[in-house]
Amino acid sequence: MTTKSAAAAARATVYGYPRQGANRELKKAVEGYWKGRVTATELRATAAELRRATWRRLAETGLREVPTGDFSYYDHVLDATVMVGAIPDRHRAAVAADPLDGYFAMARGTQEVAPLEMTKWFDTNYHYLVPELGPDTVFTADSAKQVAELTEALALGLSARPVLVGPVTYLLLAKPAPGVPADFEPLTLLDRLLPVYAEILADLRAAGADWAQLDEPALVQDRTPAELHAAERAYRGLGALTDRPKLLVASYFDRLGEALPVLAKAPVEGLALDFTEAAAQNLDALAAVGGLPGKRLVAGVVNGRNIWVNDLEKSLATLGTLLGLADRVDVSASCSLLHVPLDAAAERDIDPQILRWLAFAEQKTAEIATLAKGLTLGTDAIVAELSANRADLASRAGSPLTHDPAVRARAVTGADARRSQPYAERTAAQRARLGLPLLPTTTIGSFPQTGELRTARADLRAGRIDTGGYEERIKAEIREVIGFQEKAGLDVLVHGEAERNDMVQYFAEQLTGYLATRHGWVQSYGTRYVRPPILAGDISRPGPMTVRWTSYAQSLTDRPVKGMLTGPVTMLAWSFVRDDQPLGDTARQVALALRDEVDDLELAGTSVIQVDEPALRETLPLRAADRPGYLDWATEAFRLSTCGVRPDTQIHTHMCYAEFGDIVRAIDDLDADVISLEAARSHMQVARELAAHGYPREAGPGVYDIHSPRVPSAEEAAGLLRTGLGAIPAERLWVNPDCGLKTRGWPETRESLENLVTAARTVREELAGA
Repeated sequence: MTTKSAAAAARATVYGYPRQGANRELKKAVEGYWKGRVTATELRATAAELRRATWRRLAETGLREVPTGDFSYYDHVLDATVMVGAIPDRHRAAVAADPLDGYFAMARGTQEVAPLEMTKWFDTNYHYLVPELGPDTVFTADSAKQVAELTEALALGLSARPVLVGPVTYLLLAKPAPGVPADFEPLTLLDRLLPVYAEILADLRAAGADWAQLDEPALVQDRTPAELHAAERAYRGLGALTDRPKLLVASYFDRLGEALPVLAKAPVEGLALDFTEAAAQNLDALAAVGGLPGKRLVAGVVNGRNIWVNDLEKSLATLGTLLGLADRVDVSASCSLLHVPLDAAAERDIDPQILRWLAFAEQKTAEIATLAKGLTLGTDAIVAELSANRADLASRAGSPLTHDPAVRARAVTGADARRSQPYAERTAAQRARLGLPLLPTTTIGSFPQTGELRTARADLRAGRIDTGGYEERIKAEIREVIGFQEKAGLDVLVHGEAERNDMVQYFAEQLTGYLATRHGWVQSYGTRYVRPPILAGDISRPGPMTVRWTSYAQSLTDRPVKGMLTGPVTMLAWSFVRDDQPLGDTARQVALALRDEVDDLELAGTSVIQVDEPALRETLPLRAADRPGYLDWATEAFRLSTCGVRPDTQIHTHMCYAEFGDIVRAIDDLDADVISLEAARSHMQVARELAAHGYPREAGPGVYDIHSPRVPSAEEAAGLLRTGLGAIPAERLWVNPDCGLKTRGWPETRESLENLVTAARTVREELAGA
């Protein structure tokens, strides 16, 4: 491979990095602060040490430019809200009294004040706090966090690049504040916001920033001419500033499309583009606009969202093509490494042969450094790395784990994915069988995972208790959960999922083809971390996974107990999926395994079965042209897993923390009998969306926000329920929380659910007396 001169040596960099630390030190420190066990000074010291350790490690690996400002105590979009002074009115007093406590109040709420709405960050499982804006919003610059973290990195002698959420993406992610007309468009505030960004950029330049990165992932979505014009105006204005660092505008998660020529022509010094398979069209599009003469291109050739080793030779070929399209080409991951675990070397339970296939954040930074070295010095400089990489790729391709003839031989026909009777006929049979009241109450599935439960699982793994002792502990927890629900007056019960470590991992550990990690933590939101399993091979179910515990719970009560499963799309979305076959093929394999479980639950007498698909919306492709194909296989996979049951068996599904209005038709196509949805923070928006689309089935828009520790009063829940009734008829409306209760404590759970039941009874009485 020919290379450029030493003056143009390719730099290795990343857009962001996991925040939690090797042992989730940040989670422990933040939660300790909330509980009063950790002081603010101690929390800040822990955070500062985590940042320093990350930057040092990146530099040691070979990254010549480290990101700053991507660290967050809770969420980087919330950090941007603080940076531009867009504090909601209801939180201003708390932020003024104590900025740190006010910050967490915006994220989590208090008993008196509701938090900001939370939703998914594009098509990932990361949740961000939605900015609330209105025509009266006044922006003010607060660059303290960005300047302080840049100063920390520079003090270590490192080349550092501050990372900010870009102004266009910030406004496109925002929503009208409560009380502001729903048709208000936050993007109309752009001219008010840009001077604030100008002030922040000037502060960063004064603090020593040579470059600043402005993230604009919203521009990879379909955008109107007005939105593209706004982007052009924004970067024409920011680019014209004289007192600023050089500007690197970053996009990721998909192709930039019609926004590429806008940014290519903007007076900024660099662009960062995704060149992984998901955004391969960026390469041709970049050539079509004549490249980036005189500018820096940061090429995202290492997949920042999945955990498979990079094909180094393929990436080098892409980088070689890009050399002629920009003044300089640097190497990065396709997006922030926030979306992958920290270090595969920490895994001791995965077969060493299979471990060679995996690259977490630590390994990806090494791949980036290797590619930068190869691009600069030629392939002769990385012969050993290329040889090892070829062997790793061949090992995976030839493994029997990735190809199970028995799984692939299981045929699927169109008739396998449809219920035997239409919904109108099924619902009459289900109502006769279940005998539920108007506005039936239920929960989403999980109950609090107490410290005692986590200790019991740890004791089992360590051999301190045997299987019999562990199972007795689970039975005791199920008895407590069932007893509480009966006493509280809930109508359809759950067993509480005491035996489950995670709604995806629990099933993955019982299916062939999946790998589980011990230390593969990834941030979902705030201090909530998950360990996504790795979908490495063909999927099958060796035996029943949930029947025993569901049947035990049902033996304790005369009320219906829901069987609880995680749907095929969510099993993919919340795992690291294989990239060597189409996603639809993998989804059908998972669906057939779940179908076997559904059939066994029904055979055991389960009358209500919930198959959760919270990821259906989040996995929706960012470009409209790509959505029909995805929705075809996604909805088929759900139906394939559920359609074999009798007409009088009620199928539920659940979705949360996403925008549902543009997939209501697909939700209907799932052919579930009942759907429960997040609605509390968005003030029943989803109920109105269902009504606007003529959704014909039963629905439970949540009346209790479980992602906040605050306890909603019975009247508050009743008020939301009355709002829901304005969109959904009473005979089709269920009463439930927004999501599972796993992360909540027992005291708040008891009080909140008792209030929920009281609210349902109150509104029933109002309807009866109307």
